[in-house]
Amino acid sequence: MSEGDDRRKLRLGGMALRNGLLVHGPTHWAAAVRDRDGAIKVASGPKPKLSGEAVARVPGLRGVTKLAEAIAVIPLVKRDLPEAKLPMQDVGTLGAMTAAALAGRALRLGGPRSLAREVAVAGVSLAPALFALRGGDLASYHGVEHKAIAGYEQDKGTADTTKEHDRCGSHLVAPMLATAAAGNVAVRRAGIGGPAAEGMVALGSVAVAVEIFGWCERHSQTALARALRRPGHEIQRMVGTREPNEDQIEVGDAALAEILRAEGVASAQLEPPGA
Repeated sequence: MSEGDDRRKLRLGGMALRNGLLVHGPTHWAAAVRDRDGAIKVASGPKPKLSGEAVARVPGLRGVTKLAEAIAVIPLVKRDLPEAKLPMQDVGTLGAMTAAALAGRALRLGGPRSLAREVAVAGVSLAPALFALRGGDLASYHGVEHKAIAGYEQDKGTADTTKEHDRCGSHLVAPMLATAAAGNVAVRRAGIGGPAAEGMVALGSVAVAVEIFGWCERHSQTALARALRRPGHEIQRMVGTREPNEDQIEVGDAALAEILRAEGVASAQLEPPGA
């Protein structure tokens, strides 16, 4: 393998925790958290593989499968790093999820299934996520996630990058809510109802949103891609992320170093040029 190939950047993703950061690599996951005593705890392991190369080439199906693989990592993180606090691991946030589910059901039962009503239901479904970001350190660690990954990609220090990122899951929100609202109206007008139909619409909206996400990444310089990403960037800028402090950046750097170690990346790649 040539030196250029050896230094090829990994494609990394992640998820903010309430007290740290989970990072996904191509084949492994890594997480770092700060425990109650102030110490940084780190863990990593291989990612579960739920699909083969054939599925990875099927539009729609590949997005749902990737999401399932990301979800399958979460119990592994909790097993190997019990100190990790998940985004929704909070009594208030769980209460907000329950209230949002009841409010959404009430809206749907309160009149005809119009597009406006479905958009309102979709808006209510965002409430738990916004509640989770409202307090604590979750939004700051979301900023750490973006900054640490961007620092690796751009050969910069974590503190020197922006807290918004083009591959943030916030870019899935607008297309997912729009397709879910339109899909639920369509199935109701077709005389199809019930939890099974709503579940299929939900999966379909995820699949469509992931395909739009991928298209935007492949055509990032186009005006349409910039327009489609605008809602996600605004979500990140206004509510989704906060600038982290030095202690939080230290946790993010520990997670980044661990995922690169787990993926077998040479230590020289951890330092920006001239370091």
